[in-house]
Amino acid sequence: MKIHADEVRGHERFEFGRNWQAFIPLIDRNRIDQAEQSLRSFLGDQDLDGKRFLDIGSGSGIISLAARRAGMRVVSFDYDPASVACTEKLRRHYFEADLDWQVLEGSILDETFVSALGQFEIVYAWGILHHTGAMWRALETTGHLVAAGGWLIIAIYNDQGPWSRFWRRIKRTYNRLPRWLRLPFALVIMVPREMKIAFVPIVKFRPMSYLSQWSRSASDGKRGMSRWIDMIDWVGGYPFEVAKPEEIFEFFKQRGFVLEKLTTSAGELGCNEFAFRRIEPCDGRMSNR
Repeated sequence: MKIHADEVRGHERFEFGRNWQAFIPLIDRNRIDQAEQSLRSFLGDQDLDGKRFLDIGSGSGIISLAARRAGMRVVSFDYDPASVACTEKLRRHYFEADLDWQVLEGSILDETFVSALGQFEIVYAWGILHHTGAMWRALETTGHLVAAGGWLIIAIYNDQGPWSRFWRRIKRTYNRLPRWLRLPFALVIMVPREMKIAFVPIVKFRPMSYLSQWSRSASDGKRGMSRWIDMIDWVGGYPFEVAKPEEIFEFFKQRGFVLEKLTTSAGELGCNEFAFRRIEPCDGRMSNR
């Protein structure tokens, strides 16, 4: 299996961790509270204290931090060493020497690594499995990590057909450019879309309602993320795979999961969001998909 550094050098992978490093200084109490509210929006008012929580592709670490604040025993891992460093930095800052939050470097595609993790009451893989380069295998492996009765919370890019193929080419191009050209390229790609988004506030003479979304303190209002960081993540995020919501639903239905909550992207750019609960124990078999 190729290692992360080789994939970056070969222009096969976006440096998500490098992007997250720019987000770490923006993390404040408001963003952390939003991240925790996001988790609870999926899990309801159930008692989370002491439950095992796995954060696959922990990125900045903000969701892992929210889970630990909620009283869960957390295991975070990421394939990108810079992302691991970001998560570890948050752990040291907020939960130094805490035995109930473990931060690891590893890949969801590494069977030896994954088999040593065990199973968890809550498995969280938000916007990460479609960046592995082997999404369906990653989904399969992720499902095996959920204990009977446990929850699986995932977000997977929506399949827009030709538009998804267009964006795949954009992302691949971004990663093949010299570093100094990547930011200008991202701006050229995103400015038309941002102009469309800004149009309504401008014609209503409320341009600041749009501009304020780009301030250092502004978050997405959902998971405590940054609009700017998300934009670079979107343009550069490669590898890139997609799925229709019904494909994800059927995939996990066949593996003993029931869908508890679904939020689609309504056919637009972005992710479909799923909360599944395992109602049948894992039989240990792997799919050939």
